[in-house]
Amino acid sequence: MLAVALAALTGGTDTVAHLLDTVMARYVGTTLALVALVAIGTFAMGVGAAWLVTMTRFPGVRLFEIALVLPLAFPAYVLAYAYTHILDHPGIVQSTLRAVTGWGPRDYWFPEIRSIGGAAVMLILVLYPYVYLLARAAFLQQSSAAFLAARTLGHSAWSAFWRVSMPMARPAIAGGVLLAVMETIADFGTVAYFSVQTFATGIYTSWFTMADRAAAAQLALGLLGFSLALALLERSQRGQARYHHAGKAHVQMPPASLTGLRAGLAMLLCALPVILGFALPVGVLVWMGIGSGQDLLSQRYMRLIANSLTLASVAALLTVLAAIAIGFYQRVGHVASGGLPGHVARLGYAVPGGVIAVGLMVPFASFDNALDSWMRDTFDISTGLLLTGSIWVLVMAYMIRFLAAALGAYEGGQSMVHTNMDAAARSLGQSPVQTLRRVHLPILTPSLLTALLIVFVDVMKELPATLIMRPFNYDTLAVQAYRLASDERLDGAAVPSLVILAVGLLPVILICRQVGRSTR
Repeated sequence: MLAVALAALTGGTDTVAHLLDTVMARYVGTTLALVALVAIGTFAMGVGAAWLVTMTRFPGVRLFEIALVLPLAFPAYVLAYAYTHILDHPGIVQSTLRAVTGWGPRDYWFPEIRSIGGAAVMLILVLYPYVYLLARAAFLQQSSAAFLAARTLGHSAWSAFWRVSMPMARPAIAGGVLLAVMETIADFGTVAYFSVQTFATGIYTSWFTMADRAAAAQLALGLLGFSLALALLERSQRGQARYHHAGKAHVQMPPASLTGLRAGLAMLLCALPVILGFALPVGVLVWMGIGSGQDLLSQRYMRLIANSLTLASVAALLTVLAAIAIGFYQRVGHVASGGLPGHVARLGYAVPGGVIAVGLMVPFASFDNALDSWMRDTFDISTGLLLTGSIWVLVMAYMIRFLAAALGAYEGGQSMVHTNMDAAARSLGQSPVQTLRRVHLPILTPSLLTALLIVFVDVMKELPATLIMRPFNYDTLAVQAYRLASDERLDGAAVPSLVILAVGLLPVILICRQVGRSTR
């Protein structure tokens, strides 16, 4: 963050002045519009689905409880490739429409997929599970006492839902919507492919097209401020509001049984997100991949897969080790400073990948150039791009971006380790490090494996930081998919996209298993 601020304040303003006169208003307006659409869409879809599967019973509800999580495996840009293949002018939908009606290209109107609305729909379909999971957990934890009290006071079920259940679930729902908004701000692949100009695409354009890193830093600083402001706004709006059960016993809300038309409508509403966000795009990608002529076993694809697996494995391991260090320090450290590292570490999730890339590339590239210049003058030896020419700065960007996710998984498991275990280990002569190694880590193995898997998959899907910071001739599956799609070779882009999707299904399967356990 400091590097971004310094680069923005010390760089020239010519490019930014030009941007202000030309496209800056468009960047701001498009970003705000996209955030608003995604926030509204994920709220409506996530909360609606969570309420239906939690508070009602209809045919297939158990299946939908799990299936509604599946779109989380899709990167938004992969979904964009699939739907462009279906809905674009040469796609199967419009081609069939013209063949059936005999219309020409200008004889009818069809929604443009490559638009703000199209990008918003893609992001909503893959991000609503954040809201669904958190809202569903909140509804399951609510006691029926307050809801039934509202019904006895004359409120309808709909009125009691809006005036009682929704306010009690607000913190969880707001947290899910905030996660979706953060991912929207950070998204680059979808908006770039749809030619939607946002701050994220502006950073990339300034860095590569205009070769002006100061302008990229200035745009990154604006996007960083916007991201942090959203996080602070949600927390300040929540204030000191708390909810406590108004009784000694927690009585779960009795679900209402739906039949006939209502049951059919509930099934349709739950099936649509699963079909549109998972089943249909998977089928399209498989069909595209079969006819693409791409060979996953070729030397080029083996190298792409190896690069992706290397980056994801190294980044996941180092990120989880950092989460262990920070989480354990918070447990045994002094109260005054114990929570500070965790708060700082979590900031990374609110920072888009393009901003992190700029913040790391500026200082490390300056260091590499200064070191190379000094080595040339002193020893007549060129060190080249010692850091920025390797994967280590890129791995650092992944750590910053995804440390919050690893820390959350670690702390979730650590909360199950009673403090009496620490006291017993210390009384038996164990040092804090020995307590961590011999007591905590064996108990926390499932949580650590979950954290490893989450970070591994997030790194496999990450695009903006990888595009900016990868070493020369070190492409990944995500970069390959983006390049092929940018060249309108969508059939070819389907193959690396399917591999990314297959890897992304692993943590989703874990989440689905957890959802299944919670309903038994």
